[in-house]
This record gives sequence, C-alpha cells and structure tokens, in this order.
Amino acid sequence: MAPQLRALRRSAGLTLEAAAAAAGLSPAHLSRLETGRRQPSLPMLLALARVYGTTVSELLGETVADRDAVVRADAMEPTRAGGWTYWQAGASGRGMQALRVHVPHGSQGDIVRVHPGEEWLYVLKGRLVLRLGDTTHRLGPGDSAHFDSLTPHRLAAADHDGVDLLFVHTLLQSPTAALCLGPAASVPH
Repeated sequence: MAPQLRALRRSAGLTLEAAAAAAGLSPAHLSRLETGRRQPSLPMLLALARVYGTTVSELLGETVADRDAVVRADAMEPTRAGGWTYWQAGASGRGMQALRVHVPHGSQGDIVRVHPGEEWLYVLKGRLVLRLGDTTHRLGPGDSAHFDSLTPHRLAAADHDGVDLLFVHTLLQSPTAALCLGPAASVPH
C-alpha cells in the first residue's frame, strides 16, 4: 500500500507537506505511511482518499476491472486499519463509497472527525454510540443515521463485541477534506 500512497499523492500534484496538511497529518507521519513504517487507520485512509480525489480501494491498490454494479460477498476481502475491519460493499471509482465495517470496542479513542460531504450508516449488529456535535445518539440493529459530515462526529462501539455497520460516504476533494481532532481539541464531542 505504501508505494500506492506515494504514487497517488504525486499524481494529484501534491507535495508531502501539502497533502499532510490537507489530511490533518504531520509531514513526518505521512512520510512514514508512504514508506510502510506505519499503517494507516481507516479515518486516515478516508482522509487521504478525499484529499487525492479517490477511494480507499485505490489507496489499497485494489482495482476493479470494470465498474460492475454488483459486488459479490465472496469477492469482499477484509481490510484492517486502525483497529477497524472493513469490506468494500460497492464498486470503486464512484462519487460515494460503500463499506461494511466492524468497529471494535475502544478502537477510536477520542477522535472526532470533521470533513466535507455526507455520511449514512446502518447498524447491522451491536450498539453504536454516535456523537454528532453536542448530541449523543445510541443506535441499535436496524437504526440508521444520515448527516452532514461537517458536523463534528465520532463513532464508537457500545458493546464489548463491537458493532457492525453499513457505511456510505461521499468522496469530495477539498483542501480541508479531513480533520481528526484529539481529546485536547476545542470541538465539542
């Protein structure tokens, strides 16, 4: 994956510093990702995909021969990043990305995300704690949420077994395409 990250950054015409700033990372951290000395989390992959105007699949070097409308269950390979496990649930190269995601309990800490676009999620199994701005929502199987991702948001599993989701988000390219804020940030969470 590391060479693919570097190639996509270069094809986007971005310096290491510009890409890192747009993704909310330090240049040193992005350099370690591009050399394979660090593995990116799913939020980092999503941020880099938005900055480069591509998909997580392309970042991972996955290619689809054509833009088939159908993704077969046996073709979905699990990918692990940042403690999460996810499976592509839609074709790559589209304006939105669909994923099936397993979020383990305690995997995201206090990371709050803010980025342009929209997100939709549907809880398949387990219970999800979704923080949107100052409001905390608890969702169970069959519940869904659709929100503007400029609203500071955080996803966490309420159960020790984690939570399984269907997750769809728009892929927008923007200089402020992704911002992950830790617990010391002044954004409400």
